[in-house]
Amino acid sequence: MKPFTTLTALVAPLDRANVDTDAIIPKQFLKSIKRSGFGPNAFDEWRYLDHGEPGMDNSKRPLNPDFILNQSRYQGAHILLTRKNFGCGSSREHAPWALEDYGFRVILAPSFADIFFNNCFKNGLLPIILPENVIDQLFQEVIANESYQLNIDLVSQTVKTPTGTTFHFDITEHRKHCLLNGLDEIGLTLQHADAIKAYETKHRQQQPWLY
Repeated sequence: MKPFTTLTALVAPLDRANVDTDAIIPKQFLKSIKRSGFGPNAFDEWRYLDHGEPGMDNSKRPLNPDFILNQSRYQGAHILLTRKNFGCGSSREHAPWALEDYGFRVILAPSFADIFFNNCFKNGLLPIILPENVIDQLFQEVIANESYQLNIDLVSQTVKTPTGTTFHFDITEHRKHCLLNGLDEIGLTLQHADAIKAYETKHRQQQPWLY
């Protein structure tokens, strides 16, 4: 997965609490186990006026003009600002896949559902928990200022506003290390490839009948 160090990017506000994973990526799109291609169907039921199914040409589907992420001022946003308990519902890993494929690298919220929160780190997304009053402040600033950007610095664990106000966020050292170096669970395992190969060779020599 792509390493994450710093990001200065446009922010899109999704002012809804308890956004579940079925809203993030509806169940009919879960047939594929590839990590890519889910972006056009992220928030499908809110994003389009018709019912979406796999294989449809999304470029020809009618967009819902009332859905906030469809507004032109938020096109190209890489930071999603949202409300509490984001990612609740089923544990589908397709949800962070869809958000990452849409273009988001950071999600800011007062709280996240646990499984979704963990899945984000495994797929190169940085979910940041900030106090509810800070999230309220950011919503006000994003809505009031077009082209509003935030600077996210994983090394210093800070979120900085255009006026220079800085907020600190917590992250475990292990998760921080993995994001900074672009390591998912497979990548972490491959760091020990030589030791694994040596063990397999020794095991084959000691118990050849198993092979």
